Amino acid sequence: MIKKTFAFALTVVVFAIGSSFKCLEERPTTEGINWMSIEEAFAATQKNPKKTIIDVYTNWCGWCKVMDKKTFTNPEVVKYVNENYYAVKLNAESKEDIVIGNTTYKYNEQNRANDIAVALLQGKMSYPSMVYLDEQFNMIQPIPGYLEARQFHEIITFIGDDYHKKETFDAYKAGTYKKNFSEALVSL
Repeated sequence: MIKKTFAFALTVVVFAIGSSFKCLEERPTTEGINWMSIEEAFAATQKNPKKTIIDVYTNWCGWCKVMDKKTFTNPEVVKYVNENYYAVKLNAESKEDIVIGNTTYKYNEQNRANDIAVALLQGKMSYPSMVYLDEQFNMIQPIPGYLEARQFHEIITFIGDDYHKKETFDAYKAGTYKKNFSEALVSL
């Protein structure tokens, strides 16, 4: 009886470990946010200027997957991003050439990343990282690290509504954010 129980427990553990490795191999898709390629966002910005947010990730990044599952599926996040940004997913390790305007970005063996990811992250390769661009596709700021829905919502509204031009982020969180998004805070 003990041998059968041990064999069953071992089978469950092996199955669980195998399943977790499978999850690491596949990048989950997120529903709701209107993701596009960086080339599509650049073209869209030329026709209809709008800020761009870029999720710089890798296929092996565990925290990138958590953001996909938890942060990028939050209804308030989805709504705000879709209304105020072009949203881009950029695999930093993409080996395909990426053409933005007259510049072609290639995979760089030395950095083990595409040159566009290196440029966007200013050489500080950390995943996940969110990069914010203005309506002319100019850098506002890259922000490295995993962000929960509420933290992410604070940042996207701070930049999306141009509060970054008027006040510090700490002042924004303490006053303006609470006042303007008090209803949204419940679901975050």
